Amino acid sequence: MVSDEKKVRLDKWLWAARFFKTRALAGAAVTGGKVHLAGQRIKPSRSVKIDDCYEIHRGYERYQIIVTDLSERRGSAACAQTLYQETESSIEQRGREAEKRKLAMMQRPHSSSRPDKKQRRKIRQFINGKA
Repeated sequence: MVSDEKKVRLDKWLWAARFFKTRALAGAAVTGGKVHLAGQRIKPSRSVKIDDCYEIHRGYERYQIIVTDLSERRGSAACAQTLYQETESSIEQRGREAEKRKLAMMQRPHSSSRPDKKQRRKIRQFINGKA
């Protein structure tokens, strides 16, 4: 039984699609449970098939993608985007999460400059309990 369909390992495909900078990082992410196929954990050596739906967790971002093409070689970013199609719900959810993170950062107090020598002394006195 000879299949003329090209076989590509998952870790190689994730690297070629530019989800991870190196193939080792892609393999570690798959092994660590950051990539799922239909809700199930998979191995880095699994063959990628067209129309597979993967869920990829990368930092704060979660992608739901459908494989549209196979490639073992890493090309330009424009070429990499032709390898998959992100679902509409994934795009909307990532946008909402990014907006939430942006609002949370705006609510956090931040100083416009570092404390000067006098302010540092007061901070140390306050921490050490010598008021």
